[in-house]
Amino acid sequence: MAIQNPPVSQTRSFVTVFVIELWERFGFYGMQVLMVTFLMKKLGFIDTKANLVWGAAAALIYATPAIGGWIGDKLLGTRRTMLIGASVLAVGYGILWIPPEALGLVDGRAGIMALLTPANLTYFALGVIVIGNGFFKPNAGNLVRKIYEGDDAKIDSAFTIYYMSVNIGSMISMTLTPWIRDHLTARYGDSIGWHTAFGCCAVGLVVGLIIYFFMRRALRHIGSPADDLPMNMRRALPVFGAAFLMVFVVAFILQNELVAKICVYAAAVVILGVFTHLIRSSQPSERAGLIAALVLTVQTIFFFIFYSQMATSLNLFAQRNVDLSFNLLGWHLTWIPEQYQNLNAIWIVILSPVLVFIYNTMGRSGKNPSIALKFAFGFAAVAIGFFMYGLGAHAAVNGQVSSWTMVWGYGWYSLGEMLVSGLGLAMIARYVPERMGGFMMGAYYVAVGLSQYLGSIVANIAHIPDNITDPVQSLTIYVSLFNKLGFVGIACVVIALVMLPLMNKLSASHSDQANNHTPLPAVRSEEFDSSP
Repeated sequence: MAIQNPPVSQTRSFVTVFVIELWERFGFYGMQVLMVTFLMKKLGFIDTKANLVWGAAAALIYATPAIGGWIGDKLLGTRRTMLIGASVLAVGYGILWIPPEALGLVDGRAGIMALLTPANLTYFALGVIVIGNGFFKPNAGNLVRKIYEGDDAKIDSAFTIYYMSVNIGSMISMTLTPWIRDHLTARYGDSIGWHTAFGCCAVGLVVGLIIYFFMRRALRHIGSPADDLPMNMRRALPVFGAAFLMVFVVAFILQNELVAKICVYAAAVVILGVFTHLIRSSQPSERAGLIAALVLTVQTIFFFIFYSQMATSLNLFAQRNVDLSFNLLGWHLTWIPEQYQNLNAIWIVILSPVLVFIYNTMGRSGKNPSIALKFAFGFAAVAIGFFMYGLGAHAAVNGQVSSWTMVWGYGWYSLGEMLVSGLGLAMIARYVPERMGGFMMGAYYVAVGLSQYLGSIVANIAHIPDNITDPVQSLTIYVSLFNKLGFVGIACVVIALVMLPLMNKLSASHSDQANNHTPLPAVRSEEFDSSP
């Protein structure tokens, strides 16, 4: 008689994904917190160019999961694709670890060697990171979806805790990498400081992969059908070849602002086309849910325009217009400007258990607010957060606001993020049929990527010309932008509330049809194709 493996609890399976996601986000946010400043201080970009380069990179980082989700669903397997992505990301951060001087790369070379510059090496590294994230991100999220498939009572809480894992990893790295950069720069020079800080991102991800190796059995029953089969090299080799070529395509896009804009706007058309195709070709029982997902995805695009300010305008605001000294319970602390981004992660770690408790308590009594209403609350919180910076400006001294302004501004901003972005994945899990899960998880990230680039354009409204060095003048420019974003947040609240009756109707229709619909017979993943 064959010995069967004992069943694995949802919690153990979830913790396994939680851990690898935590370390992957450690790497990503450790890199993100430094990148715009690196482009300006190390590569000599002006603020508008640095914002747009990072905006384009962030857009592609979020857009490529649309393909990675499909690859995980149909070709390589969800678990396998996630691990490939994590490994590729480690390579990308490893490239950033290499000081260009160690390779003899300097600007000003002649001929073809002129292509080998520190800027191009950075573009290439970002290309590798874009591809790695495309493999990793949708498949990690889709594994969580599969763990809690059909369990609506737990899925919002599960994704909130999952979102907290993102922020535990980012909280550590966004504190660590700026400190490492400053500490090593003071001792060994800025090249060693910057690149060793990026190297920590690679090391963290390798640690995550090692831990996952020892925990992997908890996910042996979770994944797509391709995970249970040996690697099909006839499918895998074209995927790997295309991924390698895409690294160079991404590097080219990052160097060309016009090409980046064309790609971003084309992505917007593709997103709309994907949803239109899926809604038209879906079964009647699936249609209401897909329409609800489309409406919420559009709202998510607006939210991430706000969110992208963290690495761009809010980061540069901290460089110029924030008093870096900070008193907490009698302790005198000094921030590194990039570390203010860490407030976002700190607040989310604090607020996540509170929201989970509220969701579970209200869920047991049948009074849990709809995702659409939570989105409206989220936009209200974001609006308050941006108004906090304008409020803090009234008490500014010599053009510098108190660090407490950043603390409370990020607090409201982070609450809004949890109510919108934190539930975005739960929205896909709840409203999108399982057979479209990985692909639609990717399409959601394309929408996020679109807003990342639009957010960098918005951040450039607060461009500080070289001739402005007085913090009083730059404070006026930044506060003007933040107040405008606050009023846009209020407009988003109004729109979300106006749409609420329609969303409630779609959600009720989706639930009724899902409960009354007789499931179709199970099919192998290669027998259908949810792509447009």
